[in-house]
Amino acid sequence: MKQRLVTGIIAGALFVGLAVIGGAFYTGLLVLLAIIGFAEYARMNGFKLSHPASVLGFAGVLYFTLPWEAWGISLPGPLTIIWMLAFLLLSITVVTKNETSIDGAALMLLGALYVGYGFAAMITVRAVDDHGLFWSFLSFGCIWASDVGAYFVGRAIGKRKLWPSISPNKTIEGALGGVLLALLVAVVFALFKPEVITVAKALVIGVLAAVAGQFGDLIQSAYKRVRNIKDTGTLLPGHGGVLDRCDSWLIVFPLLLLLELIPV
Repeated sequence: MKQRLVTGIIAGALFVGLAVIGGAFYTGLLVLLAIIGFAEYARMNGFKLSHPASVLGFAGVLYFTLPWEAWGISLPGPLTIIWMLAFLLLSITVVTKNETSIDGAALMLLGALYVGYGFAAMITVRAVDDHGLFWSFLSFGCIWASDVGAYFVGRAIGKRKLWPSISPNKTIEGALGGVLLALLVAVVFALFKPEVITVAKALVIGVLAAVAGQFGDLIQSAYKRVRNIKDTGTLLPGHGGVLDRCDSWLIVFPLLLLLELIPV
């Protein structure tokens, strides 16, 4: 527990500090996390990092996360890149005579999209004109509040299991506690910056961040159960890997952008 606490404080302080600084420092951190996260994903699925399918997956992650426009580089749109990745990954199944199966090709394409666009969405939110830091902290604040609320309410009064076959320790009471605390945090942000966001919109973001964030956690739990592993990696002692820590983020940030709840 002591190791977990110390690691959490140091990693959290570093992350928040770079988020405040923003720019290349924050982008660089998220790109690094995306690379490590995809490496964890590839290993979870039995791929060596040097495998051609893994290399293509890394290329997809970098396509989504690197600031190409800021560098003056024009690349094809996402649909074109996704199709090209799919074509190349499927071609590997032919070249290797099905040593790499179509299932493996699909997994690498899914991983590149899941990890790459997830972290890219965080970079996009931070880059929002004038209020990028506000929108980032609002989103993270609601996600973290949901985690804290679910943990403590679940421990205090949790009785009914939420999804025992996937995550046996989570309870319905804990999940509701997480939603309520996320709503409270969202309202505090709205009251702090009423010129940026209304209370009503903040409540919508709070609910979405809590529910989608908890679902993102369950998605990772389900996947680890299928692969029969406890953690996706060992980057953070006591906390597991990047995908263990960022599972909620990878779902919430894309949803907030796709639903246009954050202006970009």
